[in-house]
Amino acid sequence: MNKSVFFGALTVAGLAAGAAAASTLDDVKARGKLNCGVTTGLVGFAAPNANGEWEGFDVAVCRAVAAAIFADPNAVEFIPTTGKTRFTALASGEIDFLARNTTWTFSRDVDLKFDFIGVNYYDGQGFMVPKALGVSSAKDLDGATVCIQTGTTTELNLADFFRANNISYEPVPIETNAEGQQQYLAGACDTYTTDASGLAATRATFETPGDHIILPEIISKEPLGPLVRHGDNDWGDLTRWVLYALIAAEELGVTSANVEEMATNTTNPEVARLLGAEGTLGEMLGLDAAWAKNAIASQGNYGEIFAKNIGEETPIGLARGLNAQWTDGGLMYAPPFR
Repeated sequence: MNKSVFFGALTVAGLAAGAAAASTLDDVKARGKLNCGVTTGLVGFAAPNANGEWEGFDVAVCRAVAAAIFADPNAVEFIPTTGKTRFTALASGEIDFLARNTTWTFSRDVDLKFDFIGVNYYDGQGFMVPKALGVSSAKDLDGATVCIQTGTTTELNLADFFRANNISYEPVPIETNAEGQQQYLAGACDTYTTDASGLAATRATFETPGDHIILPEIISKEPLGPLVRHGDNDWGDLTRWVLYALIAAEELGVTSANVEEMATNTTNPEVARLLGAEGTLGEMLGLDAAWAKNAIASQGNYGEIFAKNIGEETPIGLARGLNAQWTDGGLMYAPPFR
């Protein structure tokens, strides 16, 4: 390719990317709400409550983004997606943002043309079995029937694990977590496999959770996080830094209860920048100065969101583990707000 053609192509690519980047926030503002893709229902992560209001760990990220843009965490339409439909919904523009316990992988990032904006839950794939099955290790599952969601990394990891251990299985394909739960409880499969957090969330809804165990093996790395379309750089920046604002707030001691006071009385320069008391971080994102303050006030910091939706005091009962702050030996770490 000659230089003029090369630079011409770069210019066209740059213009296309620039147009895409500028348009998503404009579209969201013009529409007056964020279209957020979530799971079809996974208690603790994303599910409608008794009043039909969506709530959960992933839902909170959507609401935080809406609060940052509109100062209103309810300016969101939640669009349920399956393992198969989620990527089409994002690529087609049906949704602006996908926050659906989705694993960041090479091919999804590069081949499917998405940008993961960060990790909001470090997870790994596990197996749940009835205690009555008498199995204590995933390696004892030779010949088992396995309920598995199609169109997921879970499907691929399962094949890898059984092949590596020279054991066989019979897949029972399912589309949604609700279907998986139904099939598993009906005895259509010996084991249900998905992210360990998803297994804990599913088991918490059973009438007798104690009759089921999650086996000790974690067979994969599943860094779960929200994502946007490739080329949507400005929109990616906005959503990324909302997520980081929630993570940084916990580290800096900013909570939903003290955020207003901290915004006016803090002596910590980074807190002042985060909460818009000084600097122009909001302006750089195309938002007002209170963007992060509004997100934190509406949803709480990352630790509050974790504790409320999936933490040890909830029926899901997940320990922080890898999802503790880096200062507590975990992997949660926000870049500096400066």
